[in-house]
Amino acid sequence: FLYFPETDGISFRIQITVKELLDTDVLLKLLFHLPVNYPSTVPDISVNSDQLTRAQCMDVKDKLLEQAKKHLSEPMVHDLILWIQQHLKDVIKQSATVCNEKTTLSKGASTEDGIWMLLLHLDHMRAKAKYVKTVEKWASDLRLTGRLMFMGKIILILLQGDRSSIKEYLILQKTSKVDVDSSGKKCKEKMMSVLCETEVQSQHKRFQKFEVKEYSTLKELQKEFETAGLTALFSEFVPPLLK
Repeated sequence: FLYFPETDGISFRIQITVKELLDTDVLLKLLFHLPVNYPSTVPDISVNSDQLTRAQCMDVKDKLLEQAKKHLSEPMVHDLILWIQQHLKDVIKQSATVCNEKTTLSKGASTEDGIWMLLLHLDHMRAKAKYVKTVEKWASDLRLTGRLMFMGKIILILLQGDRSSIKEYLILQKTSKVDVDSSGKKCKEKMMSVLCETEVQSQHKRFQKFEVKEYSTLKELQKEFETAGLTALFSEFVPPLLK
């Protein structure tokens, strides 16, 4: 596994293989972010696997969080890993059953979480081409839409998608070496601000894809926000960045 010390906690990235599940080996990629008050608080967990669907990964994550709540106030990561190795088959079977039940529900009766939106401000990008490529890949992998926006010295990332994917993106952004420092060494993003994280409202337009765009004037950037029904978001967060 990989270990990332953080000022706001610690992150672990662990890969485990579960043998002979559904006649194939399943490689689970788990990311645990332990907050500073862990284990009094459950960790943030993200789950990825090429052998499982996104919905199945979400079910695995939900079950791990359920288990984590049973271990509050005691170290739990090792126990959670052992638990999922023993119970993954049952979680996947249950997931398939739930999935079949959901297809019989009308859309109006769906209890699915709404779409969320995240606005980030980056101070700078030294290795711009590599950084942009990384952000594009994360957005694609997590099925997030939105914009990476450059206007003068302002760099903004606006994302829309499932709340779990938004949270997963934030963990990646904080824990991965995405840029280089002044001496050219790979480094993590230390100067990122979360300007806004909120549920997408009915007046907001949904972005159909993720795009990287450059704007020559503030007016052009403002128009991008206005077109997406995000005029208030622009007024509140973008002009102060110019001061």
